[in-house]
Amino acid sequence: MATSWSVSGEYMEACSCDFLCPCIPKNMTTPATLDFCKVALAFDIRAGSFGATQMAGVRFVMVAQSKAIMSQGDWIGGLIIDTAASDEQLAAVAAIAGAEGHGPLGMFAPLISDFRGVERADIQFTKDGGTCSVVIDGMIDQSIVGVESMSKPGEFVCIDNSGHPVNARLNFATALKNVITCFGIEWEDKEQRTNGHFASFDWHGEAA
Repeated sequence: MATSWSVSGEYMEACSCDFLCPCIPKNMTTPATLDFCKVALAFDIRAGSFGATQMAGVRFVMVAQSKAIMSQGDWIGGLIIDTAASDEQLAAVAAIAGAEGHGPLGMFAPLISDFRGVERADIQFTKDGGTCSVVIDGMIDQSIVGVESMSKPGEFVCIDNSGHPVNARLNFATALKNVITCFGIEWEDKEQRTNGHFASFDWHGEAA
């Protein structure tokens, strides 16, 4: 029997591409800035459930490395789930983040040819207006700041109607700090010029 689920919350990401990342506007068919894209997507679930399992407060991070053209697949991938998550919540996140959940993030599953497993770690996720950060000791240290809109005070420059699975509307941001050291994926930007995005998310699905 399928399990109904729905979750909502906040997300941020930072990657190895220079701002503005070429991958999203061209639906992952344009080469990245470098010969690869290394990216971490962090999620802070604020509300929702997976069947009878309550999901509010669960945090997780998806980490990936692709070739220059992301849509061609052959990605390395890994999943980090907060140590505070119960075993039931861990299983729910694994489904939501993969093909089993039949949700938006499932689009990544066929692109990953080398999945390097699930790790548990303490995840610190903070959001204050247009500034977001995620810290996982020894693994992830990222902070981004949104590009403020000149036409709508209090809002941020964004892209809409994108094919991004998190949200079709993403705020543009630049990375103040961008370090990835996990699953054999290594990246550090010291020049504060790489790309970031943030948005809310609201997903639902029927897990097999």
